[in-house]
Amino acid sequence: MLLTATIWGVAFVAQSVGMEYVGPFTFNMVRSIIGGIALIPCIFLLDKTASTKKEERTMEEKQQSRKTLIIGGILCGILLAFAVNFQQIGIQYTTVGRAGFITACYIIIVPLIGMTFFNKKCGSMIWIAVVLALAGLYLLCITEAFEIGQGDFLILICSFLFSLHILVIDHYSPLVDGVKMSCIQFFVCGVISAIPAFLTEQIKLSNIGQAWGSLLYAGALSCGVAYTLQIVGQKNMNPTVASLILSLESCIAVLAGWLILGERLTTREFIGCVLMFIAIILAQLPEKRFPKIKQ
Repeated sequence: MLLTATIWGVAFVAQSVGMEYVGPFTFNMVRSIIGGIALIPCIFLLDKTASTKKEERTMEEKQQSRKTLIIGGILCGILLAFAVNFQQIGIQYTTVGRAGFITACYIIIVPLIGMTFFNKKCGSMIWIAVVLALAGLYLLCITEAFEIGQGDFLILICSFLFSLHILVIDHYSPLVDGVKMSCIQFFVCGVISAIPAFLTEQIKLSNIGQAWGSLLYAGALSCGVAYTLQIVGQKNMNPTVASLILSLESCIAVLAGWLILGERLTTREFIGCVLMFIAIILAQLPEKRFPKIKQ
């Protein structure tokens, strides 16, 4: 799980560097298609392993499962396409570190959406986390003139979209094969990203060739390998612990921006990052339940 968080954190650098050669939509189009292709061998190997455990299902059950898989993959792909493109455009106008921390807000947004729309109660830890996250976002994003930067605002929208993406995955992943659904979502994301890419950007193979390192990392490693590692890593692991480790992605993004791109955070931004990291941890801590006293 730590390796997954590391891959995702460093991916912010790959996204930033890749933008020097290709447009945001072109980057996500190529990246997503690479990610989908990278998962095909994983599906083949997992299917081969699963073939030893024969499952007796009717034709109707198989068709329903296939239909659910396709619907889930398409919905995830649509949300992912909007999320990654808002993120890719926003990262042009902000730093890698800030983008990593603002994106990680989905860990707080998800339970809030659950409470608002699905009547799921939020404990006191969530509310404390929300207050700290808002304070951290203020220090990170809001200037002295009380204006939010263009890049930070786009990344914040991306965080909301990732929250919806997580909720859709939460609904469909118990019903279908997670790796197959991920493969479908990457191809759907690639097709959707291709539409504005061909309409608004100049797609040149020479430019894609110059960005090959960033595209290969963001596609094969960030999409394909990291997602597979997440599935393997989360098996037999407490989901709270897993989420906590994955949230380190934001810290790794800051370190990667500093080490690779030479980015620096001001004291104000550093305090904002610390507050948001504390909020992320608090949001994932289980609520303490006291046993009822028998009368």
